Amino acid sequence: MSPTGQTAPERILPPFTVLPRPLYARSESAPAGSWVRPHRHDWVQLSYAISGVLEVRTAGGNFVAPPERAVWIPAGIEHAVIASERTEMRGLYLARDVTVWAPPRCRVLAVSPLVRELICAACALPVDYDEAGPAGRLVGVLLDQLAGLPEVALSLPLPVDPRLAAICAALQARPDDRRTLAQWAQGAGLSERTLARLFQRQTGLSFRDWRTRLRLLLALTALERGRSVTAVALESGYDSLSAFSAAFRRAFGTTPRGLFPRR
Repeated sequence: MSPTGQTAPERILPPFTVLPRPLYARSESAPAGSWVRPHRHDWVQLSYAISGVLEVRTAGGNFVAPPERAVWIPAGIEHAVIASERTEMRGLYLARDVTVWAPPRCRVLAVSPLVRELICAACALPVDYDEAGPAGRLVGVLLDQLAGLPEVALSLPLPVDPRLAAICAALQARPDDRRTLAQWAQGAGLSERTLARLFQRQTGLSFRDWRTRLRLLLALTALERGRSVTAVALESGYDSLSAFSAAFRRAFGTTPRGLFPRR
């Protein structure tokens, strides 16, 4: 059973423990709801969805990648990967010594058109490509370009305090819950000020910003599944389509229909 509680196909990891080259690339068509159980490995991973929405779950937070975004997963971090709907995936596995410039934390990156084409080209290379030939030079350009990709705010940091974790779990189950910070604080036996301070300290976000980000990240998956923009806006706790679209544009730089035209 998948981490979402649904019966869904489990995807199988590549059958090696050592990378055959400093950069190994693979293409994969992931069925709807498919998942990879929590695991870790000794190399860096970049998970990129050409179509569909990917979610990477770690102990420290969840990371969501709609089209033209990718999740960077450092070596040694336990993670599970979930595909909401049928997803065309491209994965890069990178040796630590060719990514020394990267910070040691999970991130969501904006993938440029050039990097998209380089990733697709790398996926077409043989496993044992010639590192001294044209293939090796292509990989070198790809590595240079990866180093410059900008980070985007598509992660949801999770608190470790059990009182905050309970609030976050409740909001993940019901993103349209409109209880105020004061009401949540009262239920947790905390003052409003203490809860606000704990939220900021443990997630790096205010309670309001954390809830907004949660709603928008969940909206990405709902939109990819074919829900209408209006329905998703209301289910996410917004009073109007215009308010939802404005928040969506601030977060993702485009409207819901710009990212998912068929909605």
